Amino acid sequence: MRVGVMGGGSFGHGLAVAAHRNGHRVTLWSRRTTVVNADVRTTQSEADLADSDVVFLAIPSEHVRAIAERVGTFLDGRHYLVHVSRGLVGDDLETLTRVLRDATPCRRVGALAGPLVADALENGRPSGAIVGTWFPEVADAVRSALAGPNMRVEHTEDVIGVEIASAMVGLFALGAGYLLGLHAEPAALSVYLTRGMEEATRLGTTLGADTRTFAGLAGFGDLISAVAGDARPEVRLGQALAQGEDLRTAAERTGAYIEGVSIASRVAAYGRRRALRTPISGLLDDLVAGRMRPSEAVAGLALGGTSSRQ
Repeated sequence: MRVGVMGGGSFGHGLAVAAHRNGHRVTLWSRRTTVVNADVRTTQSEADLADSDVVFLAIPSEHVRAIAERVGTFLDGRHYLVHVSRGLVGDDLETLTRVLRDATPCRRVGALAGPLVADALENGRPSGAIVGTWFPEVADAVRSALAGPNMRVEHTEDVIGVEIASAMVGLFALGAGYLLGLHAEPAALSVYLTRGMEEATRLGTTLGADTRTFAGLAGFGDLISAVAGDARPEVRLGQALAQGEDLRTAAERTGAYIEGVSIASRVAAYGRRRALRTPISGLLDDLVAGRMRPSEAVAGLALGGTSSRQ
């Protein structure tokens, strides 16, 4: 199979290495010069992805539409597009599969989520993921590209649930890192995680998701992995904030784009507009924006309290 990967960051590299390890021909697109290994073709031209069967997008959500419109010039209905972003777009929390279908001729799209981190992909350590797609052939292509003795890839048709769960886990992992950085009690962390996933489920069902998705790999499974210590960038960012670093410095030190920083404010605002309770998102928005002292944040997150604006 011919596999294309868009994104020269750590996750893009991990996807490229994993697909190559499975015997596929891989082309990695990046805006900057990058080298994975001698057998992975690298390019800075979107046109070189046209001969791919499946294209993975490992780029921040805020850039997905613009890049999809560019690469869409060279793609058509034969191609499968699968994104791995934890983001949601705009004030109405638009999913990226919808963006991909709007911005390209590709109809067969999907979202890859779950307890999947770049280092485990690249080194072939035991891991798992779930692909949300309406098309079985897309799920088969993702399995062919990534699955193996140490990689389990599940499939669900609840695409919206996968995307909402993945985005919210990214946000809650940041808060978990903050609590861990302040040595919060395990019981406090447990209350926070449970109430957080309740909130994610509430949001997801409002947007049309299946509640069961949030109890699976895209939801609780992913969140457990983050808290268990899979070196998730969101957790590292939360820990840095707990140590008193400002957001910009903490983000630079993690070395990765953190989707949860922007998601917090938009989810909180969406909740206010729709009369939907999103207190954990509101608290994390206050925390990231510096509107809350550490002691208030710990108490609020642990007890599921209400943010200053909700």
